[in-house]
Amino acid sequence: MLLKPIVAVIATVLIAGCASSATKSDAPAAASARPSWLDDPYPSTYQRVQSPPVLITGATVLTGTGTRLENADVLLQDGKVVAVGTGLQAPAGATRVDAQGKWVTPGIIDIHSHLGVYPSPGMSAHSDGNEMTGPVTPNVWAEHSIWPQDPGFLTALAGGITSLQVLPGSANLIGGRGATLKNVPSTTYQSMKFPGAPWGLKMACGENPKRVYGQKGGPATRMANVAGYRAAFIEAADYMKKQKGGEGKDAEPGKRDLKNDTLAGAINGDIRVHIHCYRADEMATMLDLAKEFGFKISAFHHGVEAYKIADKLAAAGTCGALWADWWGFKMEAFDGIQENIALVDRAPNGCAIVHSDSEEGIQRLNQEAAKVIANAHRIGIDITPEHAIVWITQNPAKAMGIDGMTGTLEPGKMGDLVVWNGNPFTVYAHAEQVYVDGARLYDRNDPSRQPKSDFMLGQDDSPAQSGRGGVR
Repeated sequence: MLLKPIVAVIATVLIAGCASSATKSDAPAAASARPSWLDDPYPSTYQRVQSPPVLITGATVLTGTGTRLENADVLLQDGKVVAVGTGLQAPAGATRVDAQGKWVTPGIIDIHSHLGVYPSPGMSAHSDGNEMTGPVTPNVWAEHSIWPQDPGFLTALAGGITSLQVLPGSANLIGGRGATLKNVPSTTYQSMKFPGAPWGLKMACGENPKRVYGQKGGPATRMANVAGYRAAFIEAADYMKKQKGGEGKDAEPGKRDLKNDTLAGAINGDIRVHIHCYRADEMATMLDLAKEFGFKISAFHHGVEAYKIADKLAAAGTCGALWADWWGFKMEAFDGIQENIALVDRAPNGCAIVHSDSEEGIQRLNQEAAKVIANAHRIGIDITPEHAIVWITQNPAKAMGIDGMTGTLEPGKMGDLVVWNGNPFTVYAHAEQVYVDGARLYDRNDPSRQPKSDFMLGQDDSPAQSGRGGVR
């Protein structure tokens, strides 16, 4: 059977990675043992905007941990959350923000975005999200397609988005690496790149790959989709073995391969696996694929049938990154229900996320979450604001591997937060102020703090042309 050799290869790699020695002669070998897939020739150059301390007072605060505090204060200093509570004192030189009657939440995080790779205006020259030259392209990195001047980044900022994961499109079985960004004005993607965030790997099952490649030599069926994933991961497992020098003492590492670097990183747990998948049966198959090759699926994206296997997702520790109410636009999206997210969330240890996959929807993820609250209430499930906020803050941070740094308002976390004019889960909600690492980057009432893309400078105020031009 295939399972045993694959598991043996993975175990060999993990054991080799954990081995250590105190002898001097082994030091160079240990240094060279760093996996090639961890190399980043395009490192983050992100620098937070310097700002004075900020004390926000008198707000209703949703911490992102399931807690709601009334008439509470939040203190930001040196880019971090210092304290959340009542009666906090402002340090010298602090900016005070009176938030009486307002609500404060962590900055919103969108786990599934194509901003920058399908920017506005949506023209063929800007269609950089799908590498449709072969069904398996884990060698491509979405960050190398990101156009930082996409006006969509700043309209998202005005909607409270402080971090986002930009993914390749879904035309391919394995589409490539995604990039996690801080949502700040920039002229290079590297100065938006979230420091310390792991890469994501975008995969896709179902109709898209077979539709795109059915007339190009395949895959043309779902069974060929699965065969394609298996072949790719078998090759990657063998690559991992060769990169560790093989089994013999004198064996040489094989040639470096960018495709297998990414898949090896996924097997080893260094790269988070995110899978575009709609049907419950296919999600179950992909969970079995993950068991076969020893990797973990961080989240299924879109998953309109996730409610059917909510218990399986929870048991696997896999999140459902879902729409509030999109379905029916193709056969595999036919069996969706508006209670999907609420039912995934309700499972013991369930992890539900509201995502956008849209340059428009990303501007109102709070209202997309509000739809879920309303739909759940209709079937007798009451969800509080302090719980619902987790779907667009803590849970996406967890699935993206950045929850130790952001996603909640806790001391020591990044000072990423939003001041809302009221309850964020209403149609009347506006993000009045948005802070990234403690700096007020957006203010609805201050035109000088409403940044615009260089692309938009000199343009009129009419909405930019928008369009995906890709494969959803």
